[in-house]
Amino acid sequence: MIGSCANVILTNRCIVPVNPLSHSFQFPVTSFEIYYYMSLLEIKNLHASVGGKEILRGIDLTINPGEVHAVMGPNGAGKSTLSAILTGNPQYEVTEGQILYKGKDLLAMKPEQRAWEGIFLSFQYPVEIPGVSMVNFMRAAVNAQREYRGEAPLSATDFLKLMREKRAVVQLDNKLANRSVNEGFSGGEKKRNEIFQMAMLEPTLSILDETDSGLDVDALRIVSDGVNRLKSAERSSIVITHYQKLLEYVQPQFVHIVYKGRIVKNGGPELSDRIFAEGFDWIKQELGE
Repeated sequence: MIGSCANVILTNRCIVPVNPLSHSFQFPVTSFEIYYYMSLLEIKNLHASVGGKEILRGIDLTINPGEVHAVMGPNGAGKSTLSAILTGNPQYEVTEGQILYKGKDLLAMKPEQRAWEGIFLSFQYPVEIPGVSMVNFMRAAVNAQREYRGEAPLSATDFLKLMREKRAVVQLDNKLANRSVNEGFSGGEKKRNEIFQMAMLEPTLSILDETDSGLDVDALRIVSDGVNRLKSAERSSIVITHYQKLLEYVQPQFVHIVYKGRIVKNGGPELSDRIFAEGFDWIKQELGE
């Protein structure tokens, strides 16, 4: 029965949905409950432009709970545009297509609602916010998210306890956590702070837009370790990168190549291995260019 219906899982206990193409089931099942399989993110025929110039020309992508997807491609292919569209950057205009997030129309949501719904973007170039302490910044963000979910705000004691726990995930120095947001931070400290914020907010969809850019080996290892420690069966990630080392640490199950605003190649880790070994020329040749 399961094999004939990919979006229905029969099980004897509550489980998180998994990819039916990769999941193996054990029989016999003693008692039955039905769980309908729902994708976390569905992008269908997405077209988008900025300043009147079309950048995305028909993106199709499905991400299920618990999956890590790497997005690669030459500069200017549309990778960062995709992340900007997902988070609601008003500079970009969607001209065609649909995005469903948890079954809801993502394009109808304001940027802050997308964040409250569990979408997080780790910036390639984190900005400094002088005069705004990390403590106040994160407490406002966490409690805004809790209010959206109908939960009571964290007390000062509980919040500081949570900060201590999450700082340990990325080895963030206490002195940095007590300063203004990113002010005076090194490049590596800023990226580490991004993953600390991700740990605090516990998003269901994390978008890492070239988070590895400018990191030395030690900082990259710490950031990657933080990302891996935040993995779960409910949370998914999109990793945008040009570099092999990050993918060696994070180990995505799926790899997508974006070229001229479209996903032109899909595969597993072997696809990124070939890209790092041969570049993108072979893809262009397959496309007849």
